[in-house]
Amino acid sequence: MNQLILIDQFVVPSQSRKQFIERMQINRSFIKTQPGFINDMAYEQTTENGEYKFIALAIWENEESFMQAKKAVAALYQQQGFNLPEMLNTLQIRMDRGVYSPLSN
Repeated sequence: MNQLILIDQFVVPSQSRKQFIERMQINRSFIKTQPGFINDMAYEQTTENGEYKFIALAIWENEESFMQAKKAVAALYQQQGFNLPEMLNTLQIRMDRGVYSPLSN
């Protein structure tokens, strides 16, 4: 089976940066405990207009482990009363999400 890589890109207004990073750290800590998790990375860039761009990658052993982790994250959000779309809207954060597979040689 092929690994899957979840790549999230966020554009975050400067006033929302602190709150966004706190939430990202909660999520990153949680996914690291999930079966099939391999690695994650996060990057930050300051834009010309003072916003921040973040790229977060999470690498999973296969599609099954990725799908199980998605379910676990959804359960965590429900337990915490956390609503991702609401947070993005309130903090005026734009998100682009994609799931990728490595290219074969």
